Amino acid sequence: MKKILLLIVSVFMTGSLVYGQTGKVIHINQSEFIEKVYDYKKNPDKWVYEGSKPAIVDFYADWCGPCRRLSPVLEKLAEKYKDKIVIYKVNTDKERELAAAFGITSLPTLVFIPLGDTPQVSQGALPQEVLEKGIEEVLLK
Repeated sequence: MKKILLLIVSVFMTGSLVYGQTGKVIHINQSEFIEKVYDYKKNPDKWVYEGSKPAIVDFYADWCGPCRRLSPVLEKLAEKYKDKIVIYKVNTDKERELAAAFGITSLPTLVFIPLGDTPQVSQGALPQEVLEKGIEEVLLK
């Protein structure tokens, strides 16, 4: 019982219970996207972000070379900004309906989601410095 209580306190103190972020990129499916990011079925004409921290959503595919090159960069950024943002990944091969709903035609496609503002989209595997600038200027402004 004591170990469980310590684990709960530890999770709460690190923010992973509250925010679901542990310094790692979080792979999500369509239902998790609807729950944690945006319920595009319920609000098809109005952006309503479901999260409590700014986020990046990476639409990718396993076969995509630029996506594979971007992946370790996103892992580094998830660790660096773990207390400030959340980074999600959506596999477009497994989540075709979700990718279609967002008009994803190029991979990787990154959606930067600031709190209380309109999301911004970027396509291609950007260098870490450019992504950090985007995080600072779009998500954490």
